[in-house]
Amino acid sequence: MWQVLPLVPPEEEGWSPYSSTDALCGNDLMISLDLLVREGLLSSAERPQPLPLAGRCDFDAVAERKRPLIARAARRLVGLEAPPEGAEGPSEMLLEAFEAFKADEMTASWLPDSALFAAACARNEGSWWEWPAELRDREPAALEALREDAAEDIAVFVATQFLFHDQWQALHKYANSLDISIVGDMPIYVGGHSSDVWASRELFALDQTTGEAAEVSGVPPDAFSATGQLWGSPLYDWEAHEAEGYAWWSRRLGVSLGLVDEMRIDHFRALAGYYAIDGKADTAMEGTWRMGPRMGFFEGIEKRLGAVRKYLIAEDLGVITPDVDKLRREIGAPGMVVLLFAWGGSWTNTHMPHNHQENSVCYPGTHDNDTVAGWYAEADEETLAQVDAYMGTAGMTPAQVADKFVRAAMASPARISIVQMQDLLGLENAAGRMNTPAVGTGNWGWRLTSQDIARLGDVSKTIRGVTDASGRSTPAKPKAAAKKKAAGAAAADAEVSAAADEP
Repeated sequence: MWQVLPLVPPEEEGWSPYSSTDALCGNDLMISLDLLVREGLLSSAERPQPLPLAGRCDFDAVAERKRPLIARAARRLVGLEAPPEGAEGPSEMLLEAFEAFKADEMTASWLPDSALFAAACARNEGSWWEWPAELRDREPAALEALREDAAEDIAVFVATQFLFHDQWQALHKYANSLDISIVGDMPIYVGGHSSDVWASRELFALDQTTGEAAEVSGVPPDAFSATGQLWGSPLYDWEAHEAEGYAWWSRRLGVSLGLVDEMRIDHFRALAGYYAIDGKADTAMEGTWRMGPRMGFFEGIEKRLGAVRKYLIAEDLGVITPDVDKLRREIGAPGMVVLLFAWGGSWTNTHMPHNHQENSVCYPGTHDNDTVAGWYAEADEETLAQVDAYMGTAGMTPAQVADKFVRAAMASPARISIVQMQDLLGLENAAGRMNTPAVGTGNWGWRLTSQDIARLGDVSKTIRGVTDASGRSTPAKPKAAAKKKAAGAAAADAEVSAAADEP
């Protein structure tokens, strides 16, 4: 299994993939310029010199370089610009795939609103509730005027989304051909300034006159923040969702599961009970707990999509009450156990390896935590004593402790074990931490460096040995079957190889 962060376009201040202007669009910065050259939509001369593949990603620099070229390729796809010199332009196969993408019933249920929202954002300042009233309130005449004025921009937006989906699905197909399933990640809430809320405001806890959030999401004070975490996303009006048979959620989950094989539901506990904060509050210190939709949510969605629960992983970390655990068990979804959370309490801590349940996913740590090596290097003496006594880590370096935690995760009774690459590499926080909750900047930029990639040969041997020893390896295929499968994936393999050279 390969777990990825949300694939949606991140917000562009902190570049968090958990805050987006559209919960159904793909992140255009993931589009490969090399593949656009191969498709005849860009020339080799138009491709910029690669940025150094070292250190944290400079998203602003990537956006500055890639977006104008992606837009040019999209314009060529829809015939608004001539093909590159010496190229014939997009192939018939690509054009047919583009037409099929646009005609798809699920795509047609969300893409027009997403494209219209992007066009409106380009022509108006501020959040959508600050726009002129006729556009804010989606008056038919205003929307029609926008469609006419922004026809080219809308066409380019749709083409860009096709290019993302086309390339991502090639990668997805290639991964599946190697018996690798992709695990997506879905934030439970969506951003207030988003196509999702603008187009369906009646489904959210808003001031229905102004469009501003009446109540917003977050969690009370906890180990991550003394004032709680104020996420600021508008809460759902669950009665309205129930009244429409969870159609909006069915579409969201259906589109998202079309890109991956399983899905982690971030902040799953909100489906059992959620924390409501006044929309004008400055912190999350004051709020109230409310009952979530519970089993009705899954029953409503499955009337439309079938048994989706078998594809879900429940992120059940934080304040977990019996109702949350009951809901997770009712749908049969595995919960999460995190080895970094196992210490500093009693031996009954559910995150300690001897307490793990089979229907769970074991992680040494997650993207919201220290790396294992970073955590061990900074742990207090009492915690170190407990860890060393339990794990046998006395005298080890932080990197060696990270390896020990990886092995413990693989040996867990949990039926799934997922390990961050940073922990496989034994990186400490300065080099490897992905995200610090409640801190708005400096996150999400970690990536493999050239030096890390050079070390993967040794790491892959180690992890293969660990997976073999713990019974988690994929059985070897007969050579004839492997050759046949490899031949069927040759085109996707070549595309992925080309994309791998990009920053």
